Amino acid sequence: MIKRTLAEVTKMVEGENIIEGAESIAIQGVTIDSRKIEKGNLFIPFKGEKTDGHQYVEDAIKRGAAAAFWQKDVPDAPKHLPLIYVEDTLKGIQRLAKRYRNELAVKVVGITGSNGKTSTKDITANLLSLKYKVQKTEGNYNNHLGLPLTVLRLEEDTDIAVLEMGMSGRGEIDFLTRLAEPDVVVITNIGESHLLDLGSREGIAEAKLEIVHGLKSGGRFIYFGDEPLLSERAALAKNADIKTFGKNARNDLYPNSIVQKENGSIFTINGLNKPFELPVLGDHNILNALAAMLVADYFHIPFAEMDRGFKNLSLTNMRMELVEGKAGVHIINDAYNASPTSMLAAINVLKSLPGFDRKIMVFGDMLELGPDEERYHYEVGESVPQEIDYVFTYGKLGLLIAEGAKTVIPEHHVFSFTDKQELIEVLKEKVNQKTVVLVKASRGMRLEEVVQALQ
Repeated sequence: MIKRTLAEVTKMVEGENIIEGAESIAIQGVTIDSRKIEKGNLFIPFKGEKTDGHQYVEDAIKRGAAAAFWQKDVPDAPKHLPLIYVEDTLKGIQRLAKRYRNELAVKVVGITGSNGKTSTKDITANLLSLKYKVQKTEGNYNNHLGLPLTVLRLEEDTDIAVLEMGMSGRGEIDFLTRLAEPDVVVITNIGESHLLDLGSREGIAEAKLEIVHGLKSGGRFIYFGDEPLLSERAALAKNADIKTFGKNARNDLYPNSIVQKENGSIFTINGLNKPFELPVLGDHNILNALAAMLVADYFHIPFAEMDRGFKNLSLTNMRMELVEGKAGVHIINDAYNASPTSMLAAINVLKSLPGFDRKIMVFGDMLELGPDEERYHYEVGESVPQEIDYVFTYGKLGLLIAEGAKTVIPEHHVFSFTDKQELIEVLKEKVNQKTVVLVKASRGMRLEEVVQALQ
C-alpha cells in the first residue's frame, strides 16, 4: 500500500495543508469508509446525494486515521486536524493513484471485455504468480474510483498488477487505461452488456478498444480474434505487439481439443502436445485461459509450465462456481451477471456436463440490453437444448425466456415466476442427488438467494 508522508501526499495531489508541523506525519494506505479505518490510513471523504463523508472526518482520525482530504467548497473544516485541502476529493484520489503508479516499477496488465474479464483476471494472476509477486483487482473495484483504490493498495515490491477495467459508457476505459499505463491489455470479447448506453455492439467494441489508448509503446495487445468487430479495428493499437486467441485456427493461440469433465475441462493448444487441466467449467473459460496464457507468455513464462498455474485456481465467487447443496444436489452458481452471450455459454456448459440424470436451468432477467431486450430474452429461451429437463425463470423479462423455451421443450417442464420464494419452493420439489442446477441472471436479480436456499 502507499506509504508516504503528509507533505509528500500533499505535493502529489497538488493540495494544501495549513497545519504547521504536520508535514512528517506518516500515511499508510487509503480508505473511503470511516468504519474500516486502519491505523495510519488517509481517509478520503466524498459528497454524496444522501450523505457527506466530510462529517465523518473527525471520527475517522479519532479511530486512527493519520490525515484526511477535505474538499475546499465544503464549509466548517476542522482546522486543528491534519487535512489536505483539494478542489475535488474524487479527482484528488485519482491524481494520487496516478502519481503513485508512476513512482512504482510495477508492470501492469489491463483487462476489459463484455464477459469474462473477472475470470480472466483471476487466471492471469495465477499464471503470473508462478514467477512474480502479483496483486490483482479485488471484488468489483474496476471503475473510476475502484481502480485508483486498487493502485493505491499496491506494495512497493509488487512485480505485476493485474487490473480489471469496467465501464458503463464511452470514455471510462480511456480514463482507466491512461491512469494505469498498462504494459499488456486484454479484450476478452464483445457482447451485449451496455447496449442500453452504447446503442450497438459496434459502439461497445469502440468503447472497449479505448484500453489501447494507455498501452505503453511496444506493449502487447491481446484480443478475441474470432470477433470481427475487434479484428477490423485492431490497427488502432499502433506500435503494439498484437496477439489473438479464440477457437479459430487463424488465431495465435487456439485449443486443439477440449474434453469437458464434471468439475472442469482438459484442453490442448496449438503447437504443444501437452494437456492442460482447468478446474473451472465451460469452454468460455478455456478462452479466458488462452488470453491469460498470452499474458504470461509476454512475461517469459513458458507455455509448457503454465499447467502448474491452473492448479488450485479459484475464480471470484458466483462465476461458474460448482457447489453442493442439500441432498447431494449440485449447483452451478453463475449469478453475478448475465448477457445473451454469457447465457448461451452457460447453457452449453450445462448441456455438455457429464454425470447427471437431471439438468435444470434457473434464469433471471438480463438487464441493460436496450430496446431489443425482449427479443434477446426470447432467443435465449429458444436456445435451450432438449438435454435440459426443466427451465425456471424469474422476473418480468424472464417470462420471455420461458416463452422461448416452450418452443423447444415440453411446456409442463417450463416454470416462470415473479416471486422468488415461490420459485424456490417449486424448484426444491424437482431436485435430487443426481440433479445439477444452473443459476444465472443479472446482478440486480439477486439469484444467489436461490443458490443459498438449495444449500
